[in-house]
Parts: sequence; C-alpha cells; structure tokens
Amino acid sequence: MIKLANDRLLRALLREPVDVTPVWMMRQAGRYLPEYRATRERAGDFMTLCRTPDLACEVTLQPLARYELDAAILFSDILTIPDAMGLGLYFSAGEGPRFERTVRSRRDVEQLGIPDPENELRYVMDAVRTIRRELDGRVPLIGFSGSPWTLATYMVEGGSSKDFGTVKGMMFDQPQLMHQLLDILARTVTDYLNAQIEAGAQAVMIFDTWGGALSPRDYREFSLRYMEQIVAGLSRENEGRRVPVILFTKGGSGWLEAMADTGCDALGIDWTIDLADARKRIGDRVVLQGNMDPCTLYASPERIRTEVEAVLTSFGHGEGHVFNLGHGIHQHINPDHVRVFIDSVHELSARFHQ
Repeated sequence: MIKLANDRLLRALLREPVDVTPVWMMRQAGRYLPEYRATRERAGDFMTLCRTPDLACEVTLQPLARYELDAAILFSDILTIPDAMGLGLYFSAGEGPRFERTVRSRRDVEQLGIPDPENELRYVMDAVRTIRRELDGRVPLIGFSGSPWTLATYMVEGGSSKDFGTVKGMMFDQPQLMHQLLDILARTVTDYLNAQIEAGAQAVMIFDTWGGALSPRDYREFSLRYMEQIVAGLSRENEGRRVPVILFTKGGSGWLEAMADTGCDALGIDWTIDLADARKRIGDRVVLQGNMDPCTLYASPERIRTEVEAVLTSFGHGEGHVFNLGHGIHQHINPDHVRVFIDSVHELSARFHQ
C-alpha cells in the first residue's frame, strides 16, 4: 500500500473514521488564483496548458501551496475525449468551448473511434504520472471525466447550449442513434478512467454537468444507465488500496437513490438540497460530498464560517461526508476567502467526529 501523509479523503470516501471532515474544491486549480493566470499566460492558450504535462502539474499543485486541502484534482478538461475523437476542440473568447465538427448523423457516430488513452490522450496520463511524482504522497490525486450524456451534449450541439434543442431533438427522434453514441462514450470513459487509475489517480469522479437538464425518465435512460455501465467497468483497486468512485449530477437531487444504486462510493451534491435531507434518503449507502453554494465565497469571512458550520450541522455527526462546494469555484472569488473556507471546515468539523 502506498503511504500517504494525508489520506483523510480516501478514508472518508470509504466511510472510515477521520479526525476532521476532508475538504477540496471543484475547479480548485483555476482562474481565481493569480498564479494560475500567470501560468496560463505563459502557456499561451488553454489547450496548450492542458496538453503540457509539466504545466498541468504546476497548476494542479498551486492551490496546495496556498491551502491545507485534502486532495489534488487533475488539471484537465472534460472535453479532451471528444477532442481525441477528432472533433477539433477550440475555445472562442466569450463563447467557451467549440468543436470544428459535430456528431449529428448515423455516419458521424459510426466514424467515431474509441481513443487509446496512452496514445491520443497520452498527455493526460503523463500529467497524472507527473503530478503523482511531485505530490510525493502528500495528499491523494483525484482523476475525472465527463459523463457520456454531458460529453454528448457538447458533441451534438457543437459547444455549450442554453436549451439543448439539437441534442434533445436527436434523443427524442433518434433514440437508437443516441444510445449508440452514448455506448461509445461510456466505453471510452471507462478506458480513460481506468488508464488514469493505472497512471496513479487514487480516486475518480464522473461529472454529469448536464444530467439535470433531463426529465426523470430520460435521465435514467440516457444518463444514469451509462454512468452505471462505467462504474461496473472501473478498476476499483490499485497500489493495494480501493479506488473510490464519485458521481456528480448537477441538478440531480431528485435522483439520489437511483444514483446510489449504481455501485459508486460517493455522490456529489449541489446546493439545491440540504445534506440532512440527502442523508435521510440515502442513509449509509454512499458517502455525500458537498454542498456549499459557491457564491458563499463572495461573502465576508464571518459569513463564510457561518455557512460552513451550517453545512456541517446539516450533515451531522459521524462519517461519510466530504466537504466541497456545490459546483466549481467562481472565477472572481478572493483567494483569501478560500483560505477562510478551508480552515473553517477543518476547525469546525472536529466536534462532528468525536
């Protein structure tokens, strides 16, 4: 077993005793940090930053130099997979991610290949290996991927969307074609996450950013079933330790029971449900991760501490909680407020574990 100086996160994800509640943040390596912006400028563009393992490692470690975080999360992007499938990912100012080619016909789907993680996505695996080496056992490293449904929305729409009209139109009019696309993506994500685990990721997370745009019936058919397929295909042990799997569906609080049935170890929870209600519904079946509103970090330090305590109180005493924001940290957050947040979690949570 690989020795970690701080394995609080991994123990919490397995419902083992911890001294304080572990905490990390979605997008903790990002634009709110001036050192990230400096590295991004040095790289020249976002994709060069992602595709250069040494730079991806540098920005992954930056928040750990500032804060007492309990995990590092790989710096990458969920859209590396469709880019590796040949869709031509690029970023336009003010528009976010875009693709040169879309996937909208049977021919488009049939032309998709499953990329080799150690070939087309080698830069991601090299980043994982570099980060693990530089972490040197300090904290665990989390790997991640987008969910098949979330990846499909970008691939069909050609980028971000407000109403998902094109991808939902395909889902309703050509459900078999949509299932064919989602199956390809599920197999790709499984290979991709297994390669991250083999390269050194000690926990993995599946981000279903747009699952909440679906109806309950469509969510189960077009999103959840493919995440369940991925969970069933993942390597759950490496380096003598279990590799926990976290599922996160933004806007998915109505489906927590179904998500817990996938075989995952933890559920990411956004801020639209109280942790007390989520815990009552789920019990001890899976760990809960979350769920402070990211906008809380715009508030005063005193209010941040109050909100941290409110989230801890909502979950209550005992094991099975990883503290996080309900979604990614916002770009214009004051880094000093993040320190208050992280330190408050550790300081105020000790009494919930006695």
